[in-house]
Amino acid sequence: MADPDPVEEGRKLHRGFSGLALLGILLVVAGLVGLVYTGVATLTSMILFGWLLLIGGLVGLLHAIQSRGTSYFWLGVVVAALNIAAGVVVIRHPHGTAEALTMFAALLFLTGGVFRLVGSVVVRGPQFGWTLLQGAFGLLLGLLVLFDWPHSSLYVLGCFFSLALLFDGLGLIAIGVGGRRIVSMVSAQMAPGADADGLAEEEQKRSES
Repeated sequence: MADPDPVEEGRKLHRGFSGLALLGILLVVAGLVGLVYTGVATLTSMILFGWLLLIGGLVGLLHAIQSRGTSYFWLGVVVAALNIAAGVVVIRHPHGTAEALTMFAALLFLTGGVFRLVGSVVVRGPQFGWTLLQGAFGLLLGLLVLFDWPHSSLYVLGCFFSLALLFDGLGLIAIGVGGRRIVSMVSAQMAPGADADGLAEEEQKRSES
């Protein structure tokens, strides 16, 4: 079996990291568009969530049928049926699902903020100020979402979904650009004549010193 060509492998890695950077750019664009049209982003996220539940339920049902006769068969069937039913409900009623999830998110913000506030006051650890600020921010965000409910369900989930796309895209861009630079540096060092140039430069530095 022939050894892989380092130059060709470097080109493959370069193309792979370029693809990651391109995917990151697409996610960033989608996130920015979602932040502008939060209502559309909310509806899109709910439909995607419903289809994920539905497909996951169907896959789980197939796995349960394949494992019939085991002690986990009925548990797998029940879980798959619940996922399928939830997916159908979410797809048919995305606005109602968004309202319910927004209420749930507001309650999570409220409880999380209260626990952080109480914990920071009781413990008073080295991160007292930061924990107190996080608790106050979570409590304020939960109250704002809750007071504007159900109208807040039109933009809260879409905003979170768009921000997740935006930050994931920025992360992929950073990985892609950084990976391309590393591959270029390694390829330059492994190129023919690179070792000789490096030795000559090192010898010149020694003679100057």
